[in-house]
Order: sequence, then structure tokens, then C-alpha cells
Amino acid sequence: MNIVRTNGARLAIILGTPASGKTTLARRLSEDLSLPAFSKDDIKETLFDVLECTDRETSRLLSEASFAALARLAHAQLAGGRSCIVEGNWRAAHAGMLRGIVSGAAAQGAQIWCCAEPQEIVRRFTSRRRHAGHLDALLPASEIAAAAAHAPAFLDLVGPRWIYRSDTAHAYEDLLGLLKSWRL
Repeated sequence: MNIVRTNGARLAIILGTPASGKTTLARRLSEDLSLPAFSKDDIKETLFDVLECTDRETSRLLSEASFAALARLAHAQLAGGRSCIVEGNWRAAHAGMLRGIVSGAAAQGAQIWCCAEPQEIVRRFTSRRRHAGHLDALLPASEIAAAAAHAPAFLDLVGPRWIYRSDTAHAYEDLLGLLKSWRL
């Protein structure tokens, strides 16, 4: 029999396409659960304020730096026995980093995939105003719509997986109940 010992800390990983409601969900959960929430875009926008970003390749590089910083923040919380929430447009390439953080801190992780109807995501994306460094104007609407239509792409991580439809009534209350049952 394998016994896995944990420190009791839990990591909620919120992921999904741009404009799917990740940041809004993370901030709301943070308040309702009294947990810190760390957002990739908060870190990335701080980097934008210091470093010049005028092309998508530089933006991608700053995204990867932001994910690394986000992982470091999460690890510090988890290693101290404190649960937390991280959100960003995590990709399969980040699974190893997250797996290492959770196992290295003897914590547990869960994933929440944010989604909405594709036309709602396109509407949100085209109407929002973000830091100019994101270069949103360079992203074609067709690319946004295509990403929004993809099925949930959970990472290869152990732990619960939930889908959160940010455009559905009562979805938040249902998810909050699941997270409380999981003892986040």
C-alpha cells in the first residue's frame, strides 16, 4: 500500500482560453475562501511596465517569465502549508512545473477549466481594455473564436478537475460548493 503524505495545502489551478473568466473567478474565490490568488497577467503587466514589449514574440517570452514567477509564488505558499489559487492560460508545457510544485511541497492540486460560449468569449475579448503590452489588437478575432471552441484541455496532473462555465447561472455557487467539499 502506498501512503501519500501531504501538508494539507491545496493549489487550485484555474485555466482556460483568454476572456473565459479566469481572473474574475480567481478574485471571487480568493475573497470568498479567504485565500491568496495569483494571476499571470498581474505579473506580466508589471513586467510590461518595466520592459518594452512591441511584438508577440516578446509578449510570449514575458508570459513564460510570468508563469515561472507565478509558480515560485505558489510554491512558497504551499511549502508553508498555505493553500492558494493560481490563474492563467496554462498550457501542457507547464504541467511538469506545476507537478513539481505540488509534489515538492507535499500539497494537492485541482484544476478548474473556465469556459463560455465562443461568441461570448469573442465579445468579452474584443470589448475589454487591458494593458497595451498584451497586444490584443494583433490577435485576429478568428483565432480567439477558434481557441474558445476547443474542448477543455486539462493538464496532466493528479487531482480533481472541474469545468466552470462562466456564462451559466449558478455555476459559481456550484463550483464554490465543490471546492469547499475538497477543503480548499
